[in-house]
Amino acid sequence: MDKVVSTVAEAVADIPEGASLAVGGFGLCGVPIQLIAALHERGVGNLVTVSNNCGVDGDGLGVLLFAKQIRRTTGSYVGENKEFERQFLQGELEVELCPQGTLAERLRAGGSGIPAFYTPGGVGTQVAEGGIPLRYNSDGTVAEASEPKEVRDFNGRQYVLERGIVTDFALVRAAKGDRHGNLVYDFSARNFNPLCAMAGRITIAEVEELLEPGELDPVNVHTPGVFVQRVVVVGDGGKKIERRTVRPPAEGH
Repeated sequence: MDKVVSTVAEAVADIPEGASLAVGGFGLCGVPIQLIAALHERGVGNLVTVSNNCGVDGDGLGVLLFAKQIRRTTGSYVGENKEFERQFLQGELEVELCPQGTLAERLRAGGSGIPAFYTPGGVGTQVAEGGIPLRYNSDGTVAEASEPKEVRDFNGRQYVLERGIVTDFALVRAAKGDRHGNLVYDFSARNFNPLCAMAGRITIAEVEELLEPGELDPVNVHTPGVFVQRVVVVGDGGKKIERRTVRPPAEGH
């Protein structure tokens, strides 16, 4: 039952070329930065990532993106990352855009064993009707576009069929975890982490603080250990703020 591994390098040692990864975080909040760094160090490429966003230039998943270790990504937000834009428009990166709520539910559904579900999100748009560019040619023409999705009427309202997401691995970050893999996230760092943890066939959690079994109140556990296969302790260092928005102190304070 002890799922603790000694280093981040050991935790990601068996992630192969071309693996699919569900990666927790929102912007730079709650991102498994140490596990991402270990993957970057290994040089594993051709990766397929699923995450709310693909990091920023030089941080988060942006580290793997800049090194061209990501072949395809699914996410709901693509701002704050000029290299992402460049690779996508130059035909170097395949991108599937997905409404944020739909992405969250696709991960939850995949982790719950639900292959697909109907949602009103995207009905009447290219999300349902198809035609969103997935990949460009180097000359700027569209090489591949999304296909139309099934739309059905339920009680007089239309819904589009979306598929659940299951990935080979999931990388998440938690404030606390125990040796059985039970995880607790701090405040907004909870974001996509519980959903990604569910969606991975093998889920790897980097935790700031390791506790012994029984020290976590079961009522406060956000991700049960049944979803987690490996835990690695990384401490609380290395976290960054994507964009500081605090005002300077007023004069005299």
